[in-house]
Amino acid sequence: MKRLLSFAGLLLACTLAHAQPSVFLEDLTWTEIQAATTSGKTTILVPIGGTEQNGPHMAVGKHNVRARWFAGKIAEKLGNALVAPVIAYVPEGGVDPPAAHMRFPGTITVPEDVFEKTLESAARGFRLHGFKDIVFLGDHGGYRKALARVAGRLDREWKDTSVRVHALPEYYEAQTSGFAALLRRKGYTDAQIGTHAGLSDTALTLAIDPSLVRADRLGAASRGAADGVHGDPRAATAELGRLGTELVIERSVEAIGKATARR
Repeated sequence: MKRLLSFAGLLLACTLAHAQPSVFLEDLTWTEIQAATTSGKTTILVPIGGTEQNGPHMAVGKHNVRARWFAGKIAEKLGNALVAPVIAYVPEGGVDPPAAHMRFPGTITVPEDVFEKTLESAARGFRLHGFKDIVFLGDHGGYRKALARVAGRLDREWKDTSVRVHALPEYYEAQTSGFAALLRRKGYTDAQIGTHAGLSDTALTLAIDPSLVRADRLGAASRGAADGVHGDPRAATAELGRLGTELVIERSVEAIGKATARR
């Protein structure tokens, strides 16, 4: 009897997994994507990360992992969205001479015009394949103006169609100023919270993928610009980070819902 119940449970789990396909575009077949857009999943979230230094305690792929994770959670909450593959190659500074994050090994950069053309080309493909709302989710503050420029250009071009491109600020603002305000209310200082690889940044990453954080190096991140850290990550915990992830998901879902509502 126990074996029968176990087998029945396994069958139920398999059935549920099959009934709830992935929200990630790259996990689906073209026929599944076509069926999804035909049935109303016409919002595509484009997670945009960046491969850059994050101090001596955090992996260079932090933005890419976070952007994909957040996009997946947001898509699940929206119910009418799929998630595109992460764009991991973004402007990060000059090469000759090395500037900004490019002063640190492992950072990858592309020219801004190449970045914008990549976004534009992807958006054109999404429009061709039936998506009506293309939402850029930028996990990095350095290219926010580029996202807005691309969205603005395509919206002007497509003004007589039903397709819209969105570069909403709420996603990034919830991660930064929104989460910082929450941490201040808990007694943490701006010097701790920081703006890059500090308390807030590290806590978010711990909540999403702790393997990206080197716990034994948190105390080494204290030299400011010399090691790429602006803030103090030593008090960061996954528990704090989860407060931030909930905030980001909630505000993003609300903002996307409003922006994509058809009049």
